[in-house]
Amino acid sequence: MPLPISMPSPTNPSVHLSELTHRHVTSSASTNSELIEAVQDGTLNATELHLLTAESQSAGRGQRGRSWQSPRGNVYLSLYHPVHMPISGLLSLVIGVELAKMPVIQILNKQLRVQGLTPIGVKWANDLGFYQNPPKSDDAELDTQIIQFNKLAGILIEPVWKAGKLVGVVMGVGLNVQATPKLTAETCEGMSYQAISLQDIYHVLESDNTNSLPTLQTLYQQISEALLAAMTRFEHFDIEKPTGHTYYLDRFLQEFATMDALADLRLQVTQDHDDKAHVVTGDACSIDTNGCLQLRQDNGKISALFTGRIDVTNKA
Repeated sequence: MPLPISMPSPTNPSVHLSELTHRHVTSSASTNSELIEAVQDGTLNATELHLLTAESQSAGRGQRGRSWQSPRGNVYLSLYHPVHMPISGLLSLVIGVELAKMPVIQILNKQLRVQGLTPIGVKWANDLGFYQNPPKSDDAELDTQIIQFNKLAGILIEPVWKAGKLVGVVMGVGLNVQATPKLTAETCEGMSYQAISLQDIYHVLESDNTNSLPTLQTLYQQISEALLAAMTRFEHFDIEKPTGHTYYLDRFLQEFATMDALADLRLQVTQDHDDKAHVVTGDACSIDTNGCLQLRQDNGKISALFTGRIDVTNKA
């Protein structure tokens, strides 16, 4: 399936689309794994951009080795991009912001807001989706009720090493379009979320998804453009570092704040230290300049969290 190529534009990072080599397969074990292996064994040139799309995956992966269910009807896409600087946790958040700016997400968010529903946002550290508005109640027992995250898309970023040298990064995106994986206690793997698709959201809005739902080919292009725009943006952060300027970073942090799916929510964060689970609670207050989640604890202290399992509870 050929990817339609946009004409270069001096103001559009998607100019790089003209440089992409694209391969589409009916099924892949994992588009991320397949691209990484092809670069490492020399099948693909490590200095060039490569895109792999698949109709399904038999062994899709998420963060920390979790499985990603990959039925037909959705987008499974991985983009390899050569890099010359270290990759930080900010990249997945930049990708999330650029994905949230895709036309289909913008259109849906406008309709969701009109109907008083929660818009699709970026959830730290690598998801797109939304939390349902917590029910209003005076019941004290509901203060610790876990609110499920409606997961629309996941992002998986993996560095690519060759001969002991970092040569690039593979950015994988799984987007539920027509099919909604049915998660069980086992397939959720301890995470408090449920899957949702673009088609599900159209149904909630009572829109005619037959006419409104973009084709997978259109989404391949829009997601590829979002990934390239994210890399361009991320590279600007690195350029700024030696100068001490933070113009591009400040603009990103401001934009992220408008799309933050965790904004002002009550969180219960579970972290593993010394083979023990430690739970920290507090209110989410965006991210810091390193991409860490900032949590305001009840004593007023703000902690920066690099990792952890996020559970949202009713605000006390």
